[in-house]
Amino acid sequence: MQTAVYTSPEQTLALGERIGAAATAGTVVALLGDLGVGKTLLAQGVGRGLGVPGLVTSPTFVLMRVHDGGRLVLFHADVYRLCDDEEAELIGLPEALEADGIALVEWADRLPGLLPDDHLRVELCWLPGRIDQREVRLEATGPGHAALEALIHDER
Repeated sequence: MQTAVYTSPEQTLALGERIGAAATAGTVVALLGDLGVGKTLLAQGVGRGLGVPGLVTSPTFVLMRVHDGGRLVLFHADVYRLCDDEEAELIGLPEALEADGIALVEWADRLPGLLPDDHLRVELCWLPGRIDQREVRLEATGPGHAALEALIHDER
């Protein structure tokens, strides 16, 4: 697991861009963290890194958005409002997790049984008493995502 303290939204966006640029077909990213901590901002960076045209917006009410036109298709899901794996199946999440694009799942801790064993876990947490700082943790849960873990410190 790699950790860093980010002090600006631009750092979170840049991390997303690095993940998008380095992602390969089949990449799965589990996004975890409180409301407003930067999950969607990181997803916007991933879209930029993939070269997805247009703005990547939160799929909170539509549950999953598919962004194509970039180097890989971006499947961006928000499972906060889903109650179980059956509801996730109705929106096509299992297929997105197995597709040749990149799947980003916000609030992934709500349906952990759906994630493949090998994925990148990205957790963003506010630092106590510091609304302008967040701790970012990247953890590859298998060898297929291990190279992405090092991107947390890559400030190219």
